[in-house]
Amino acid sequence: MQNGTLLAAIDLGSNSFRLEIGRLNHGQIHRTEYLKETVRQGNGLDADRNLTLDAMQRGWDCLARFAERLAGFRKHQVRAVATQTLREARNRDAFLQKANQILGFPIEVIAGREEARMIYQGVAHLLPQSPERRLVIDIGGRSTELILGQNLNAAVMESYRVGSVAWSMKYFESGALSESAFERAEIAAKAILDEALSSYSRSHWDTAYGSSGTVGAIADILQAAGWPTGVISREGLDWLQRCLLRVGHANKLRMEGLKEDRRAVIGGGISVLRALFDLLDIDTLHVAQGALRHGVLYDMLEREEAGSDTRSQTVARLLTTFGVDTTQAQRVSKVARHLLQQLHPETSAEEFARFQRKLDWAAQLHEIGSQISHSDYHKHGAYILDNADALGFALPELHRLSLLVLGHRGKLRKLEVDFDDESFIKQLLALRLAVILCHARRDPDYKPLQLRLLQKPARVFELSVPDDWSTRFPQSAHQLMEEVTAWQKTSWTFQVKP
Repeated sequence: MQNGTLLAAIDLGSNSFRLEIGRLNHGQIHRTEYLKETVRQGNGLDADRNLTLDAMQRGWDCLARFAERLAGFRKHQVRAVATQTLREARNRDAFLQKANQILGFPIEVIAGREEARMIYQGVAHLLPQSPERRLVIDIGGRSTELILGQNLNAAVMESYRVGSVAWSMKYFESGALSESAFERAEIAAKAILDEALSSYSRSHWDTAYGSSGTVGAIADILQAAGWPTGVISREGLDWLQRCLLRVGHANKLRMEGLKEDRRAVIGGGISVLRALFDLLDIDTLHVAQGALRHGVLYDMLEREEAGSDTRSQTVARLLTTFGVDTTQAQRVSKVARHLLQQLHPETSAEEFARFQRKLDWAAQLHEIGSQISHSDYHKHGAYILDNADALGFALPELHRLSLLVLGHRGKLRKLEVDFDDESFIKQLLALRLAVILCHARRDPDYKPLQLRLLQKPARVFELSVPDDWSTRFPQSAHQLMEEVTAWQKTSWTFQVKP
């Protein structure tokens, strides 16, 4: 990626939506603009975990304003991620379908551990490089992430379903800030966070850092009251809780440093942070400048650099974990890549690399389920990918990968996919043909084959083979004829031409 390129990250959090725009300068990203809006989607989940129409509308309105600012940005310059509220929402697809149209860029719902990984990346990139063992805490609206790491490497990551918005709604619902409410909120937070003790105890880290909204809000109040800048101490937390108890109600809170959008959720945020101080024996929490949105920006850079994409490392880990035949995986990947390239004769090298990389992952993982079942390994492989902790992948991205694995053999009607998505169909066909050509588990003679998409009539793929090819490879020719039949059940046509 060239110096001077503008990059944008959007964080659709449970309390706020944030837009961070930065300019790339020799591996570092320098902020050019930052926008934040309090959307409070986290308190818009009803009893059935559906987002209310009002909550969805607040999100859509905010994204429309972000979209205006992002006019002129290209797809590879923008990444939008959504966290716990949209992980939970049963009707998230209804929100996302319209949100994607309004924003003009795809919104990725990311898993909790992936959120934790990118939070650490954001914090670490804005800290001096140091061998210190770091504990990073991020208390969001509906989830709290804990990470252990050194330098730029996150080692232990977890996400817990406890946050400032959720706890404020549950234990300070009417806004009353009573001693009993704080006690109940802290006990409930400790009950959920207690399992963190084994992995995040005081012996595992040297310095504790806090990221994002809740930590920043508490630090601002303490600093305005004369406490040390950039840190939160146990004594400071105790003092702040006493102040809230004296006031007695969130609506009456008027403290220097406390922003209006934080008044309603400060009780829940303090409760969760006090629980963490007690459980993890924290005396001082340093306020970090980096956050999830910064991690998203740096992750965009890593995805463009060969060998540093976290997703490729995750694929390699899955191959080892499930004992995949890597020789066959690489063989299928090579053939699929060759076929896909024939379907993209005019695509730029940069754009094709993105298509190719995702197809490569599917080809490498297509036999991931073979240790479970030989006959239905494609179904088990798809299930594994849909339910794996796959760092670097957003949930929709991982599901798309699972669909390629599920669809690499067998009937196409079983796939719940959009057959109007031409880029996906090209990847799917290239993978299916590569698996057929590599059926004997040796390098096939695929170079003479020519695959193309006919423009007239539309939606027709044609594979041209040499005159004697069917005689030389009768089993492959037979399977190609079966593939012709398989595509007749879809809105696409596949034909083989001697």
